[in-house]
Amino acid sequence: MQLPVNLPTTFREALAASDRPLIGMWVCSGSPLVAEICAGGGLDWLLIDMEHGPNQLESVLAQLQAVAAYPVSPLVRAPGLLPVMIKQILDLGAQNILMPMIDTPEQAEAAVRAVRYPPRGNRGVGSALARSARWNRVDDYLAHGDEHVSLFVQIESIAGVGKAAEIAAVDGVDGVFVGPSDLAASMGLIGRQTHPDVVAAVGRAFEAVRGAGKPVGVNAFDPAVASAYLDQGASFVLVGADVAMLARGSEALAERFIGAPGPGRAVK
Repeated sequence: MQLPVNLPTTFREALAASDRPLIGMWVCSGSPLVAEICAGGGLDWLLIDMEHGPNQLESVLAQLQAVAAYPVSPLVRAPGLLPVMIKQILDLGAQNILMPMIDTPEQAEAAVRAVRYPPRGNRGVGSALARSARWNRVDDYLAHGDEHVSLFVQIESIAGVGKAAEIAAVDGVDGVFVGPSDLAASMGLIGRQTHPDVVAAVGRAFEAVRGAGKPVGVNAFDPAVASAYLDQGASFVLVGADVAMLARGSEALAERFIGAPGPGRAVK
């Protein structure tokens, strides 16, 4: 006898149910083992990155499987607004999508269409063949597809900040994530994410998104900056990354025990 399968709650639902901001970290290594280690760390959510991390469909699938045993919400950042790939990511069982580089409400609407079944969207129907519906073990998956997927869009440019209220207001967008790194670059301040003008632009995006009634998030690896954004009303924040933590940690070991002067030192 086949028993029905209940899918985990979405990140949209986790945010709505929480009485505090949700804290997460980037998983950029492409390693299921590292993803599982991070999933057991006690954080609320993980971002599996296909935009800048060395991830393809197979590695994303393995990471989703690895973290499924833990009470953490995995989001997958797509490499871009690519409906064919988004369909495949969803079929792998990703329930929470972060779409990068959204500058206009029209792009946000296209992102919504990519994660919704017809007639609302253009997601291809293949649930009987896919992990998304656990190979047709989730009752009425097609009829309730919208309930099983949450969509967050990323504002990463000064143009996007100017359209933040309209982007957030798009039906089907469950929240907005602000990316200070690319935002700084778009403002001619590349590498200066904590410049006062960048921080002010992030604040304007926060105000616009919250005014539209949607949760807003941001990444901030500096604890003081992260705390400041939380004080400004961020509902979800990335406060670190697996590869960055490993890089800084290994450097700290070298400095403590070898007195390493920095990159480029010859290893003997």
